[in-house]
Amino acid sequence: MKALRQYLEMVGHLSEEDIQSLLAFVRFQKLKKGDFFIREGQVSIEVGFLVSGLIRSYYTTNTGEEITYCFRFPNDMIAAYSSFITGNKTDENLQAISEVELLVFSKQELNKLSNDSLNWTKFLKEIAELQYIELEKRIFQLQKTTALQRYEDLLQNQPEYVQKIPLQYLASYLGITQRHLSRIRKEFVL
Repeated sequence: MKALRQYLEMVGHLSEEDIQSLLAFVRFQKLKKGDFFIREGQVSIEVGFLVSGLIRSYYTTNTGEEITYCFRFPNDMIAAYSSFITGNKTDENLQAISEVELLVFSKQELNKLSNDSLNWTKFLKEIAELQYIELEKRIFQLQKTTALQRYEDLLQNQPEYVQKIPLQYLASYLGITQRHLSRIRKEFVL
């Protein structure tokens, strides 16, 4: 709960009473490696706060290929965000790629908090803005940088976790083949 409290305090706008209101709803959840927080075709009705472990977000193409487009690390919020907002079925999968510990709360609980306190409305707006900025950064990264630069960025921002990501997921995230990833890793070490 300490990490979640720090996250809530960092984003701001929330009083101690607001934070306590959320903590009263939070439940602890563990996922084993390979388990899903949400699968394609489901409606996202929960948000998780990643305490430990790694989550990958991916979708499956019409040909059955899995495309990893995002990783979530400890102290990140996770949800199938567009489904969470719209109430429509999601096209994405959120899968544990290691043992995962989460603090989970429901959309219904967040809506109640938002109805009771303007601070929660401000908080949710800020989270939406952060999600937008992250998405925009990812789009620009894919369009403006090389796979080597994307790999370096990941190493700079999450060095302790990069080695724990299976190569096929890492290659997919970078938009390259596993063979190309092997060449980049060798080049990077030199």
